[in-house]
Amino acid sequence: MNQLSDNIIVIGLGSPIMSDDAIGLVIAQKIEDMKLDKVETRQEAIGGLDIIPVLWGYRHAIIIDAIQTFQYDVGTVLLFDPEDFAPTITGASAHGMNLATAMKIGREIEPEQMPDSIRFVAIEVEDIQTVHEGMTPRVEAAVNDAVDVVLNLISELKGQSD
Repeated sequence: MNQLSDNIIVIGLGSPIMSDDAIGLVIAQKIEDMKLDKVETRQEAIGGLDIIPVLWGYRHAIIIDAIQTFQYDVGTVLLFDPEDFAPTITGASAHGMNLATAMKIGREIEPEQMPDSIRFVAIEVEDIQTVHEGMTPRVEAAVNDAVDVVLNLISELKGQSD
């Protein structure tokens, strides 16, 4: 029997010193500051397999991160499901592993601990190369829209748990 917590885990990924890469951390902090019932938040500067234990034990997870595809305007907020990343699953080393591959491995080694649903909120960013505390203006301007997207997902997921 599945013993997952009904709390929703919101995980902001990024680096606070790599310009726009901090957006996931900033949004997770804003959600945390709201002190929402049945919502836990984490701010993590991790990647690869390190995400797996952060996800364990929760029925629902929302992961927020910067993305740089050069296909969307900077500041565009995108929503993804794990299936959207299926073509990117690789046999790469643990250090270069993307989230999709890490989640696939997590489901293989501890399927009963992995969330039933994982949603990704990605914000198209401009600069993730410059060592700088603070985001570029267009990414900073997208924070409130991204927070709204996360809040809508939380509301949707809470409805599924009722």
